[in-house]
Amino acid sequence: MKVLSVVGARPQFIKAAPVSRELRKEHEEVLVHTGQHYDYFMSAVFFDELGIPEPDYNLGVGSASHGRQTGEMLIRIEEVLLKERPDWVLVYGDTNSTLAGALAAAKLHIPVAHVEAGLRSFNREMPEEINRVLTDHVSDLLFCPTETAVRNLAREGITEGVHNVGDVMYDVVLHNIGIAEQRSHILERLGIEPKAYLLATVHRPQNTDRAENLRSILSAFNALDELIVFPAHPRTSEAIERLGYPLRSHIKFIEPVSYLDMLVLEKHARLILTDSGGVQKEAYFFGVPCLTLREETEWVETVEAGWNVLVGADEERIVEAVREFQPIGKRAAIFGDGRASERIAELLSCRRTHTP
Repeated sequence: MKVLSVVGARPQFIKAAPVSRELRKEHEEVLVHTGQHYDYFMSAVFFDELGIPEPDYNLGVGSASHGRQTGEMLIRIEEVLLKERPDWVLVYGDTNSTLAGALAAAKLHIPVAHVEAGLRSFNREMPEEINRVLTDHVSDLLFCPTETAVRNLAREGITEGVHNVGDVMYDVVLHNIGIAEQRSHILERLGIEPKAYLLATVHRPQNTDRAENLRSILSAFNALDELIVFPAHPRTSEAIERLGYPLRSHIKFIEPVSYLDMLVLEKHARLILTDSGGVQKEAYFFGVPCLTLREETEWVETVEAGWNVLVGADEERIVEAVREFQPIGKRAAIFGDGRASERIAELLSCRRTHTP
């Protein structure tokens, strides 16, 4: 069986690592990197650290508007599909790379499998939400990380080919946290102590592209009196520079960090502030309180469990939550048992395939 996997952004490299490892035990995998994320700390470092095989194709699409970027990916992925003629196309998450891979395959009548299917924030202003919905509706196998995701699909009439396999990001964390603790020296390098800092990440367009939201978030950070470690996505750095907003000295504004360094920063933070879906989950995995800088989340389970609070981009809510929030309740095993990647490989093997 030949599986063509499409990745392009930092979260997808992380999710692909354990799945690729399982697939290659018995099957042929063709790895396509769209080039959506392309600098070292957003791309290559993940291949190096996680042992992901070098891509068979790097399409080099790079940054552009949503329409232009997705269209260019469609063109180039279709060319690869016609050449490789895989049995399955495997896509991850909710980026433009996800949608382009799924659409290109569906139009060529190649079965599509979607890892992290069924997530919904119910906010159609987010490009990620559009990508999720469309990808799910053209997929033949839908690998859900939670029961909530299964229910979301059922409400949209999607019940065939749906499987709750657990979350592949949990697989990755379990596999790599020991390695990260041995190899990473990020705390020493930054001169910080465990549980003596907050960790912040901001990258969603609704926060970086809206000056009022970004200004409010930064104002909240400035109003706090705790050390904040702030690894900045390139989009965020550019937006802060355009805004011209000064940051106080208790904010350590640093370049993006590697995956292993990020795991260590997350595990040892007192509290995490983020608009990232993946970071919300990793906070939950490590038992670290999380404040989500959005008005909704696709990972509602972390909120329902009492370990995550939605604070939006509201300065007062952010500051109050940092000072007052204390998680309640036990952390239930809502993301599976760390064997999601094995189940994905098994289900792909069991399903009848058709090569065009």
